[in-house]
Amino acid sequence: MQTVHTLRDNLVGAEATSRLSAQQRYLALDAYRGFIMLVLVSGGFGLAELAKRRPAFTGIAQQFDHRPWEWIAFWDLIQPAFMFMVGVAMPLALARRREQGATERQLFWHVGARSFRLILMSQILISIGSGRLHFQLINVLAQIGITYFLCYLIMQLRSRWQAMILGLILMGHWALFVVFPGTEGPFLSKTTNVGAVIDTLVFGRPNPDDWATINFVTSTVTTLFGVWTGQLLQSKRSPGEKMRIMAISAALCLGLGLIIHPWNPIIKRICTTSFTLYSAGWVLLMALAFYWFVEVAGHRKWTFPLVVLGANSIFLYCVHQVLQGWLDRAVGIFTLRFTWLGDFAPVAQSCAVLLTMWCLCYWLYQRKIFFKL
Repeated sequence: MQTVHTLRDNLVGAEATSRLSAQQRYLALDAYRGFIMLVLVSGGFGLAELAKRRPAFTGIAQQFDHRPWEWIAFWDLIQPAFMFMVGVAMPLALARRREQGATERQLFWHVGARSFRLILMSQILISIGSGRLHFQLINVLAQIGITYFLCYLIMQLRSRWQAMILGLILMGHWALFVVFPGTEGPFLSKTTNVGAVIDTLVFGRPNPDDWATINFVTSTVTTLFGVWTGQLLQSKRSPGEKMRIMAISAALCLGLGLIIHPWNPIIKRICTTSFTLYSAGWVLLMALAFYWFVEVAGHRKWTFPLVVLGANSIFLYCVHQVLQGWLDRAVGIFTLRFTWLGDFAPVAQSCAVLLTMWCLCYWLYQRKIFFKL
């Protein structure tokens, strides 16, 4: 528990040094969000198809797909990164609303309504994709909606209580799987672990590909790390001190995740405690890299293509979920699916579809049209 409290203090520091400036906006965060959206909607850049034709690309292709069970690939960091950025933006957004005169009661209802809209949109997208009414809560928007509301509640507590809740979540999730181990053990049972049992009891069936709805429990920790990072970035600490704190916190998360890995394996599909910590470490390192390169070193112009995507992340996600197949067919009519490129045709086609989606976002960006939930 003391280690968790140390992580919290590292990321935020004493309350006296954490006074927020609601007016400051970090371009690094917008670029980071755009980068994650770029990867998310890329379809893996067609690398899976390329690897079938050229096995030499198998290794890199595997980084753009979820691991079947244990350990982690780059693709497994996409959802944690997005949830982390939601957390980073929360202190800034709430501080701005307070400056505009919002009461705590109004903020509560705003957060509750936004959480509901995120969950509702997730169900709409899932139903459209399934071709029928379908209810489940493993979609990233639904998971964000739940963790967003829970983190808001946790933010109302003193720092020591926030750290204590984070520690209890991590230990409680671990204990839950150990107490109800399933037929093959707590972390080897794919269809009979406690997450799958809960889904069967609540929804009448386990989720496809062994995803567990209760992942939102430990994912709340990821979003809370984002909240603390947002508070750190908005504090009056120097850029150097902020980077040092982020680096130490990332190292602690990576180290703790690896240390407990033999007893609590790193598994994305059930969002184990070790996965939550280990992925948070990598997500923090990516945030640190963007913060240093954009805000400290001052390399800002290159971020524009990413900012265009990040500014309309909800729109882009919806297009990706609903229209990806249609766009692929439509673009393929004019590109002839790049058949003249041979084995690299799938990569070129995926990039062409990605460029089309970027152009849609750019058209909206020019007209200052931004979709929000």
